[in-house]
Amino acid sequence: MKRLITFLVIIAVILIAVLVAGPFYTLNEGEQAVVVRLGQIIAVQQDAGLHVKSPFLDDVIKYPKKIMSWDGEKQRIPTKENQFIWVDTIARWRISDPKKFYESIGNLESAYARLGDVIDSAVRTIIAENWLRETVRNSNIIRENKGATENFEVGSDQDAGQLSAFTRTDVTYEEVQKGRRKLAEEMLNLSRKLVPEYGIELIDVVPRQIKYSDELTQSVYNRMIKERSQIAQAFRSFGEGKKAEWEGKLENERRSLLSAAYEKAEKIKGDADAEATRIYAQAYSRDPEFFEFWRSTESYKNTLPKFNKTLSTDMDYFRYLYSPRGR
Repeated sequence: MKRLITFLVIIAVILIAVLVAGPFYTLNEGEQAVVVRLGQIIAVQQDAGLHVKSPFLDDVIKYPKKIMSWDGEKQRIPTKENQFIWVDTIARWRISDPKKFYESIGNLESAYARLGDVIDSAVRTIIAENWLRETVRNSNIIRENKGATENFEVGSDQDAGQLSAFTRTDVTYEEVQKGRRKLAEEMLNLSRKLVPEYGIELIDVVPRQIKYSDELTQSVYNRMIKERSQIAQAFRSFGEGKKAEWEGKLENERRSLLSAAYEKAEKIKGDADAEATRIYAQAYSRDPEFFEFWRSTESYKNTLPKFNKTLSTDMDYFRYLYSPRGR
């Protein structure tokens, strides 16, 4: 009886130890696991639910089965024409083969580091093999615009048309052969060649942001400043032209008014002279001798005070000085 009790106690201890060691494990939706026994993989479980393992011997290493994101660091990469740009890349991936993933990488931290090496290398390779226009543009729609014209409120439609001719900027854009979307596909294909051996499936690789380097940005700013300066100069030239045009119109109008006023004044003067002549003639015809005497005396008033000296008065002009009848 004592031996039976001892046996039952031993069995109970063993059962308790087995239960404490955990012969069961659960997988939630979106999880998968690798069962490792003494360093060797004995099973791969990808179905959610309750599963059994050997206690004390088996270790269950769980991995996510869902799609995960990888966010890389920005890289300063030269293009084919040696123009440096900053490229910020993201990717989506998942563990497609837990066995290979465990054997080659082991954990998620190492996986992110390995993906960084693979994707960064692919991005640098593709960017360096292509022109800058291929990385920043995705189509040739911009080539359909032969020139860029800005709209300004300058008055009449004719003025706007003239100013557009000054502010129009004709730019020739080189043709894009691939485009940014095609380069993203090449980055993905190049990266996919290396990751299957890690049990990883890459879903996509996308350049999230492409930014000019400081040197290239400054050159772009300088070009923009130059274009703005050209447009400003066009405005100044257009304004100076309009100013000269209006000044010319004002001068022509001034001359026209002065000419008309001069013509009218001369006509009035002519009429006045004619009327004065008529009056003088009428007065002269009534008493010619008195008229001659009066005109001579009026002339003396105007001329004699201006003489510094008179050498002789023996001339017909001074005849009325000696006789009112001019004799």
